[in-house]
Amino acid sequence: MRSPTEKAEVVPLFIGLMSGTSLDGIDAVLVDFSSGAPQTLATAWLPYSPLLRNQALRLQSAGNNELHTAALLANDLARLYAHAVENVLAKAHASSTQVTAIGCHGQTVRHQPDSGYSLQLNNPALLAELTKITVIADFRSRDIAAGGQGAPLVPAFHAEIFSSPNQHRVILNIGGFANLTDLNPAKPTRGFDCGPGNVLMDAWIDAIQGVQYDKGGNWANHGAIIPSLLEKLMTDNFFHSPPPKSCGRDGFNMLWLSRFLSGNENPADIQATLAELTALTSAQAIQQWCGHPDEVFVCGGGVHNATLMCRLQHHLPGCRIASTDFLGQPSDWVEAVAFAWLAWRTTTGQPGNLPAVTGAHGPRILGAIYPA
Repeated sequence: MRSPTEKAEVVPLFIGLMSGTSLDGIDAVLVDFSSGAPQTLATAWLPYSPLLRNQALRLQSAGNNELHTAALLANDLARLYAHAVENVLAKAHASSTQVTAIGCHGQTVRHQPDSGYSLQLNNPALLAELTKITVIADFRSRDIAAGGQGAPLVPAFHAEIFSSPNQHRVILNIGGFANLTDLNPAKPTRGFDCGPGNVLMDAWIDAIQGVQYDKGGNWANHGAIIPSLLEKLMTDNFFHSPPPKSCGRDGFNMLWLSRFLSGNENPADIQATLAELTALTSAQAIQQWCGHPDEVFVCGGGVHNATLMCRLQHHLPGCRIASTDFLGQPSDWVEAVAFAWLAWRTTTGQPGNLPAVTGAHGPRILGAIYPA
């Protein structure tokens, strides 16, 4: 029999769940930490229904009876998260009893760190009940309570798995929003949000063509950049503010974009300009705050946008641009693996934030734990 002071051995399997600001669906991964480095055993993706996606979009701004709507949507998300857990366990031929915890980011609907909060919809208690697995959620709040931005949180993970002793690397995550991690072997790790990633491009093509994203950047490729529009978009204070900084749909959305449009622009030209905005602001952030890295490795949905990647290379001509696939971490799953890693850090009593990234007063153990 184990003595009262003897700790049970932590099972090294964790599930990471990520539903990002692109609002396309849920990434689920099953990760083994037995060797210290994360080994992804299985992946699964579940799309959002149009109804769920629209509900999440409506909650980005104030509305009628929004507290009730948010609570119901959190329940729906928990059920969908549970389904994603079932799928990823089935793919790995694993059972819930083998998993120590689920790290679930939740669905961000408001990000207001300057007001002291960031809201990710989720019902982790229901998720724990449905899966019979301990759930760790609400990762941002502890960092914000310590004076930080609560985001980005992935740079700590990037530093753990992507650092090189002799190569200056930048990891650029282009999801709904873009964030970077500067991995300079001669300096401490730093990172911050660069601005819009896919969020404006997705919103614009949805508004004009009724599709969720510009596949391969093909529509943007058929348009021409509008220099005057790009110049106006670039005047937003966020792009000129020093890190630490983070952003969300609160700051960059269709209402924000509409303020800069005359109504006479060619729609494809607007899409090309939005792709250029993401590429240019990301490149400028790298040049201003990271110096001259040897390599930039890209993850997130933006890596599949050929037009965006081409423009990024154009603005960083002396730098190798590649997918994180070349470093052994498939670009589509990096963030989900990061939240499995954050859950692992929580259960082992290790901090999950980097104060130099978020601006927090110090390292903090992140997440609220909902036991199975």
